[in-house]
Amino acid sequence: MEQIVEKLGEVARRALYFSDDSALSHIEVTPAPEGTGADYASNIAMKLFGQIKSGQTSVNTNDIPDMDNDSIKSPRDLALLFTKIISEDGGFPFSVEVAGPGFINFISRDEYWKQKIVSYTRDFDKNISQDVYSGQQIICEFSDPNPFKVLHVGHLYTSIVGESISRLIEFAGGKVIRANFGGDVGLHVAKTIYALMKKGFTAQDLTEPKDMGKISLCYVDGTRDYEDNDNAKEKITELNRLIYEIADAGPDKVWPEGGYTSDVAALYWAGRTLSYRYFDEFYQRVGVKFDKYYPESTVAKRGLKEVQDHIGPVYEESHGAVIFPGEKYGLHTRVFINNEGLPTYETKDVGLIFTKWDDYHFDKSIIITGNDIIDYMKVVLCSISQFAPDLPARTIHITHGNVRLPGNEKMASRKGNFIKAVDVLDDVEDSLGNLGKTPEMTKISLGAIKYSFLKYKIGGNIEFDIKESVSMTGNSGVYLQYAGVRAKKVLAAVAKNGNTVDATASNISMDSWDLNIYEKSLIRKIDQYKNILEEAVSELAPHKIANYLYDLAQDFSRFYEHSKVVGSNYEIGRSAIVQIYAKILEHGLNILGIEIPEEM
Repeated sequence: MEQIVEKLGEVARRALYFSDDSALSHIEVTPAPEGTGADYASNIAMKLFGQIKSGQTSVNTNDIPDMDNDSIKSPRDLALLFTKIISEDGGFPFSVEVAGPGFINFISRDEYWKQKIVSYTRDFDKNISQDVYSGQQIICEFSDPNPFKVLHVGHLYTSIVGESISRLIEFAGGKVIRANFGGDVGLHVAKTIYALMKKGFTAQDLTEPKDMGKISLCYVDGTRDYEDNDNAKEKITELNRLIYEIADAGPDKVWPEGGYTSDVAALYWAGRTLSYRYFDEFYQRVGVKFDKYYPESTVAKRGLKEVQDHIGPVYEESHGAVIFPGEKYGLHTRVFINNEGLPTYETKDVGLIFTKWDDYHFDKSIIITGNDIIDYMKVVLCSISQFAPDLPARTIHITHGNVRLPGNEKMASRKGNFIKAVDVLDDVEDSLGNLGKTPEMTKISLGAIKYSFLKYKIGGNIEFDIKESVSMTGNSGVYLQYAGVRAKKVLAAVAKNGNTVDATASNISMDSWDLNIYEKSLIRKIDQYKNILEEAVSELAPHKIANYLYDLAQDFSRFYEHSKVVGSNYEIGRSAIVQIYAKILEHGLNILGIEIPEEM
């Protein structure tokens, strides 16, 4: 379509005189309606005819000596003039015709599409390449679970989204550092340890991944005690101060044997170590590997320093606390240091962005979180922009909605009514139980989940339906994986016949091979992939690739139904189309983090 737009602009400037050619800045070219026999259509003549009648535009009689304004009596006359110029020029890969009151239809020539396949076969990577992030270092922060809490389905979602965005950037030439930020200090830790001690648990009870269940239950119990019992609240508040001290001292600090502080420290470091082990095992299962963990305790000091150094010009003291007066900037006020002298989440985020900068001097920092902290993050970044404006300018905050199962209310870990991430993985695997616990089944179940999340535009809530995710016929990852397996089988059968896909001009651009509508439709869809990738990279939008792949697979299905490949007179040419289709499907699914199994 870009080629057609460029040609129409060139022809319009030759045929007409424009004192201001802004009318050509939005030339519309759309896919032609089915049944017209055309590939694309434009209404440019109908739009420009109005300008001729109003005197804004006139026929360029210098270049078109036999024509003048009076010769163009209708949009159709103008369309005929445009098609005459295009036809006389030659070398354009589309034949043109006028339809109706003045539409210009474009019908692609077989040779054009055959040469497209030749080009893709000779250098696939060159035909799809993107270099927007070439030479740039991008830190992509996502998932961000808190130690002492169990991973829920929201963590599964953001892990999948963050990994796909990271792969998009890597495809476009960027070096990506995958980072993970989590709250290893704070009230949630104090509540959990309070309940663990109340139930008599010790560090020796927190050594295996299954022990995360104890931590999960104790967090809920500790939260209930904090909210309902003033005595417990006082003890948890004091415990919170102590845990900051323990975390700051580090795991090698030796505390007096058998004392309260020693017991708390032992529980804290055992729970923290167990949490990160649990995280690593989960990420390995879903195919994500983080380069850097940033526990809150490791960035809190840096955040405190930055906030304290800018009290007065940026931050303000208020009732024993330190705040950022967001109202001055059209936002809201938030506390950065509480009246106990402890850093809040806001200050830890300040410390994080400076620590990430110290570590990597990033070109961009991408942060992926839920929608619920949009306003919070605006305040944090606005405060930093008052004294280090370059860092917020390099930051991109991407937010998403909640994941729900059909009929479920919003999840909250403090209430214990959340859906565990591992339960979602297990439930999908169980729904494919007839395949057995094999590596191929793991590819299929992960593909089902990842595609179900990534086919939606990032931002809104998502309802995850397990039955829909594993469907072989609908818009699902399993359907796309099967489409890839089927294409590989076709290529294997061609190879068994002794043929190889050698796409040269002599064997693909055969004069005797008249492309049918299904072949042309599939090649046209293949040729859209580069533009889809460009949009996906520009917008950091994996859903664009997911939806394109589904449309591509449907085009392939129609092609496969109506165009015999193996054993046909056009086996080489058609198998070349299948080969490029299979490469695109595999490439696109890889960006989504989905593998095509060998068998299904």
